[in-house]
Amino acid sequence: MHLRPALRLLSDALIVQIVAEARRILGALGAEIRDPGVLALLADHGARPGPDSRCLIPERLVDQALATVPHSFALFDALGNQTHDFAGSNVYFTPGSSAINILDGLTGEMRPPATADYIRFVKLTEGLEHIASQATALIPADVPGAISDSYRLYLSLLHGEKPVVTGAFSVEGFAIMRDLQLAVRGTAEELRAKPLCIFSCCPTAPLKWSEVACRNLVDCARWSIPVEIVPMPLAGFVAPVTLVGTLIQQTAETLTGVVISQLTNPGHPILYGGSPAIFDVRHETTPMGAIETVMLNCANSEIGHSLGMPTEGYVAMSDAKQLDAQAGFETGAGALLAGLSGINSISGPGMLDFESCQSLEKLVLDNEICGQTYRLLRGIQPREDFPALPIMQELLAEKHLLIADHTRRHLADEIAQPGPVIDRANRARWSREKSTLGERAAREVERIVARYMPSRLADSAKADLGSRMEAEARRHGMNALPAAARVVNSPP
Repeated sequence: MHLRPALRLLSDALIVQIVAEARRILGALGAEIRDPGVLALLADHGARPGPDSRCLIPERLVDQALATVPHSFALFDALGNQTHDFAGSNVYFTPGSSAINILDGLTGEMRPPATADYIRFVKLTEGLEHIASQATALIPADVPGAISDSYRLYLSLLHGEKPVVTGAFSVEGFAIMRDLQLAVRGTAEELRAKPLCIFSCCPTAPLKWSEVACRNLVDCARWSIPVEIVPMPLAGFVAPVTLVGTLIQQTAETLTGVVISQLTNPGHPILYGGSPAIFDVRHETTPMGAIETVMLNCANSEIGHSLGMPTEGYVAMSDAKQLDAQAGFETGAGALLAGLSGINSISGPGMLDFESCQSLEKLVLDNEICGQTYRLLRGIQPREDFPALPIMQELLAEKHLLIADHTRRHLADEIAQPGPVIDRANRARWSREKSTLGERAAREVERIVARYMPSRLADSAKADLGSRMEAEARRHGMNALPAAARVVNSPP
């Protein structure tokens, strides 16, 4: 039996203190709830009104919610195959989402993305072995903002097969995004049985649930669409400067969402998540690659697991503006620590510039970082190593073990082989090629995109996706979708 390497930042006793204090805050100060329907729902179950739309949530409701929230759930791709099992310490990576810029691989400059960039991102992500799901990662600037959420999901479902981490950031946007999932699954029963997407629901620090966040959480719960609850406290700005203080606040904000979800639909699947960060008072920025930000995500996952829930964290990204040493260092440290912490869903690969820019070249590098993380998580285990005498006798006799049976049997499991983005060539070969990381990453992007095969989703489902999205675009004054967004038939 081998040991899975793990990281712990909080003692069991400290977790108990943090959760107890968060529960006490919810009972004494409550949370600001801006949706009348959710306020009424909470009141009907014994919550008491407080000042300024605040709702005082008794510990009894927290206990009730934690008793019904699932300890795990699965996710399925567009073809109905299970891809995720959010249980135990299983780890899955997904790209960072909702970037307003893309780092142009040709010019090296950031610019607003367009539909063609988004489709290229989907094609690339489909070919990345260690990225388990899509994300609505880029906000195309060539469609109206009113449809940007649904349009991104549409492109992901049309061109990709992997499940999608997404979110409706308006009250009205949920219906069309639900209908796009129904176009893929066929029926509401199938969608409930085989979830296709995870929606992000984001409270506002400190201790506030907007009408949009409330309504999207309730809508997802009614349809059994899994959600990741994503508080965004900023240590030292809209949260206490101490990491423990920020964790107390984040726990209270997340537990509020768990209560709303479970009162709406007991058993609704949830990822206990978050996107906490520190606030850099020198530059007035929110560093996502800071070690304290990573620590907050890892510690938050420990709290979520202690409450019996699968977890999520926005980590494994960088605040660098280019694909440089800072980008690799921050992303690598974040991915490794998040993996060791057992965060079940790690969102962040590809991201730069304080979670505002997605880079396809960085995403292929991050795919390799994710692969190395998976190798670390497999740990060290014996593979026909006892007794050691026979293999050592063979080594002394042959002077090497390159073609030994033992090597052939165990090479693939023991030694992870990265792709061409990672330079492991000898100096003579490197001197002939002299390629930079950026050049190697750009070539890998082109290679993977060129090998893309259209989604095998049924043509009828693709046509349904197209007709629903076109109708939504017309409703918002757009006569036709961009040419690049045309329906692509499945391969024969």
